[in-house]
Amino acid sequence: MKRDYYEVLGADRNASESELKKSYRQLALQYHPDKNPDNKDAEEKFKEAAEAYEVLRNPEKRKVYDQFGHEGLKGQGVGGFGGYEDIFSAFGDIFGDFFGGGGRQHSGADLRTDITISFEQAAFGTDESVEVRKHVPCHTCKGSRCKPGTSPVHCGTCRGTGQVVRSQGFFSLASPCPHCHGTGQIIKSPCTTCRGEGVEIDTKKISLNIPPGVDDGSRLRLRGKGEEAPGMPPGDLYVFVHVQPHEFFHREGLDLYCQMNISFSQAALGAIIEVPLLDKKTKFISIPAGTQSNDRYRIQGGGIPQLRGRSRGDQIIQLVVETPKKLNKKQKELLHELAEIDGKPVKEKLKGFYQRLQF
Repeated sequence: MKRDYYEVLGADRNASESELKKSYRQLALQYHPDKNPDNKDAEEKFKEAAEAYEVLRNPEKRKVYDQFGHEGLKGQGVGGFGGYEDIFSAFGDIFGDFFGGGGRQHSGADLRTDITISFEQAAFGTDESVEVRKHVPCHTCKGSRCKPGTSPVHCGTCRGTGQVVRSQGFFSLASPCPHCHGTGQIIKSPCTTCRGEGVEIDTKKISLNIPPGVDDGSRLRLRGKGEEAPGMPPGDLYVFVHVQPHEFFHREGLDLYCQMNISFSQAALGAIIEVPLLDKKTKFISIPAGTQSNDRYRIQGGGIPQLRGRSRGDQIIQLVVETPKKLNKKQKELLHELAEIDGKPVKEKLKGFYQRLQF
């Protein structure tokens, strides 16, 4: 069930045209596709707000809606936005100054591609290239859709306007011309290469700079590298980055975690151990005597660089005290001696103790 148009815009029923425009601008900016990529909920609210404003900004449609509600607008061509580009076209003045002066203008379609990189490449950045199949202007007709040496002619049905207008009561309803499909032109001699489409499919290799610090699932936007269409600026290319897991490190935010095993002797007496770093170098660190399993050591600045920033996370080493599974005779003797000094009997001593208790 459709919501009340005034409720959608958050406007009073007596709101002026300028107040309605202001309310719609705020909603359009909030739910704009450039700010909410791949967000279905935002897309629906964006279209809902456009439909509400399209009715209420029109004095005649608003009068009918105020009197009869949604039922009164049936058959009036309300809510006919097929997608974003229809809305941008209808309300060009609204989007003219979005995002620093360039709202969403007519352009070719946006494209998506995926790339997989190593853990190290994600941390330190890399230059890669991706191959993208996309439409480009036909090399024969240069996008004109006509056979070389010929030109399109004005559509006789709509007289080159691209629209036909039908009167219905007090209203005039405009719709795309069925003969020329809204282009206003008829191609009598279509290009044989592209069959009158004006575009053809080509594979392009696109260079890509992946900055240091990208994480798994990051999305990079390459403006103007999407689909090309005759007479329009090209769309954008969105590159989704997938990062392979590392066999030794794992990432949490900007911090880099790893695990190092140390012996019981090292933990008890303290030691200097060699720790691998992500850049394939190593660093010697000193662990104190009495180190417990799961104690942590932090290397300041040894983590992941901040994406497009100057700071860097830390490398955090989790120390795990390793219990030997096989001991030689000498090792056993020393550990028995240590157990006696500690006053804490071990398994073999306990066995003899229980045997003496039996009578």
